[in-house]
Amino acid sequence: MKIYAFLIPMLITIFLLTIKPEKIVEEKEVVEDKEKVSVILYKEDEILTLELEEYVKGVVACEMPASFELEALKAMAVASRTYALSKRVNNIIETNPSDQCYIGKTEMKEKWNDKYEYYYNIIETSVNETKNKYISYNDSTIKAFYFSTSNGYTENVESVFSENLEYLESVYSPWDINTKNYLQTIKIDVVDFNSKFNVNNLEVINIISRNDTNRVEKVIVNNIEYSGVEFRKILGLRSTDFDIEYNNETVTITTRGYGHGVGMSQYGANGMAKEGYTYEEILKYYYKNINILSV
Repeated sequence: MKIYAFLIPMLITIFLLTIKPEKIVEEKEVVEDKEKVSVILYKEDEILTLELEEYVKGVVACEMPASFELEALKAMAVASRTYALSKRVNNIIETNPSDQCYIGKTEMKEKWNDKYEYYYNIIETSVNETKNKYISYNDSTIKAFYFSTSNGYTENVESVFSENLEYLESVYSPWDINTKNYLQTIKIDVVDFNSKFNVNNLEVINIISRNDTNRVEKVIVNNIEYSGVEFRKILGLRSTDFDIEYNNETVTITTRGYGHGVGMSQYGANGMAKEGYTYEEILKYYYKNINILSV
């Protein structure tokens, strides 16, 4: 990826376009000035085009609890801005909910109710105090993956995304362990479990191997082997660090952590902020050997 130097965020009025996404990107109608950038949000058949910093506010508000420490929110702002910039092509950033979730002011008001003004001001501060900041590694904008809660360690990127990115190595993250998202136990009816895995009669579930971060690498259901990532996706589990118990009626699964585990842990970042770490220190802990630059 190329470094996005000399990028000046575009100051434009928010507007809705009802043209199909393919048409607007192909014709490059949003941005003509090469020193500006648009973020295009895909929502059904509409495209919402935003100035970059306004987009970041909406991502931070959606992705991280506004009650978190300011330095954690600032780390989130830089990570989300960086992730968006890593997807930039021809001065246009295309994004959708599978990339980063985004909410506008109407959704913020619904989410925060009478605390809207208070929380919005905090989010705005976190974005304004990190304006234009992004993360670089070897002169390239990084893929700033992040997630909710670790199992005590973040995950190596190649275990999840099949990429070899040196700045996304596993790190110890003990701040997550006593948070609300750390542990969850769910029970699945055997009939439902069989349906999801397309088996007639569940006979065997065995965890075959775990990696160095204690996440499941391989699990077998009857005579079929699945990766931990595949197993988690099929069942919608919070994490690939899980234990399984089962009987004739129920499959019980206990997970540790929440999310894919790669990059910055949001609850870990909040724990670090509570201990006095700055947003730059948080980012440099979760993303290795990086630089924090201004576009």
